[in-house]
Amino acid sequence: MLTTITARRLITDTGEMEYPVVSVEDGKIVRIEAGVANGSTETLTAAFFDIHVHGARSFDFMAADPKGIAEVGRFLVTRGVAHYLPTTVTAPLDLTLRALEHLADAIENPSGVSTGAPVAVPVGIHLEGPFVSHGKRGVHPEVSLREPSVELFDRFQEAARGHIRLMTLAPELPHALELVQHATDAGVRVSMGHSAATAEQTIAAIAAGAKSSTHLFNAMRALDHREPGIVGTVLDRDDIYAEAICDGVHVHPAIIRLWLKLKGEDRGILVTDGMSATGVPDGTYTLGDFEVVVKDGVCLSGTTLAGSVLTMDQAVANVQKFTGTSLGAAVRLASRNPARMMGMPHLTQMTPGTPANFNVFDAAGDHTGTIFCGRLVE
Repeated sequence: MLTTITARRLITDTGEMEYPVVSVEDGKIVRIEAGVANGSTETLTAAFFDIHVHGARSFDFMAADPKGIAEVGRFLVTRGVAHYLPTTVTAPLDLTLRALEHLADAIENPSGVSTGAPVAVPVGIHLEGPFVSHGKRGVHPEVSLREPSVELFDRFQEAARGHIRLMTLAPELPHALELVQHATDAGVRVSMGHSAATAEQTIAAIAAGAKSSTHLFNAMRALDHREPGIVGTVLDRDDIYAEAICDGVHVHPAIIRLWLKLKGEDRGILVTDGMSATGVPDGTYTLGDFEVVVKDGVCLSGTTLAGSVLTMDQAVANVQKFTGTSLGAAVRLASRNPARMMGMPHLTQMTPGTPANFNVFDAAGDHTGTIFCGRLVE
């Protein structure tokens, strides 16, 4: 049955439309046309794509079974996320391999245990660790860190049945450049992070194929006027994407303003780095095989930040508050840009034949709902 969705404004990947009329059939867009004034005050945008999230609702992707993974998807879609990359953390080899197998199951059957409620779709795996620096490991357990290895990466990819689509790696480690090139040749995006890399090492990784930086500023060499490291190099280049965790905890608002000024609306990417404590009360939770204490929205393993409880709708609100940027620009940081970086632009494009996935914002710019496959998420 053909249905229509109307609004005051539609924000697309490239522009805006006044008084859109979206025709939907079988959960997909049939056409989008400009209509006439309809009294609506709402704005439609693309749904979000979170490429860096470890879990939610007490479920951690390193340990969750299919029901747990689906529960995370049900939560994410209520916060405006239609697609995401479940993200690993450094752990013992057997735990990592088992987690990759379970995540591959979820990707190949994303709604297999759904009760019919909308579920955000996992479209690949983000392998964060174990190929990261000892000195900038953050909460990644030191005992499980590994030197970059083509053979070990291929073993991970075999367990994941080819679904690893993004990998975080420290460029300065032995054999890192070989792995960057190998992964890139296999169609995997490489992001630089958890690293003490110099500018020279960063540039070498980019030349080998690296496309992005993982939660820029966090867990990497600090910016120095004589040694820019990853931070200075990535901010200086127009061809490299840069993630940021815009929760006001990981990165000061002034630095978020600097990040957006230098990366612009085309290369900045909002991520949550959300962990299992997202969407549930403060307490003690797990990330991989270690405990994280969450209090007042701050996640700590000992004295080290360990992910976040940020949701993507809040990240979009925060970046507007911190920088004064427009709703359209903020949404593209959370949708178009990660999709383009991942080589998946279709995920956020609103064209005939694509799923009717939208976020709804009120006249004040607050996120008020998600439309998933043409259906308003309750």
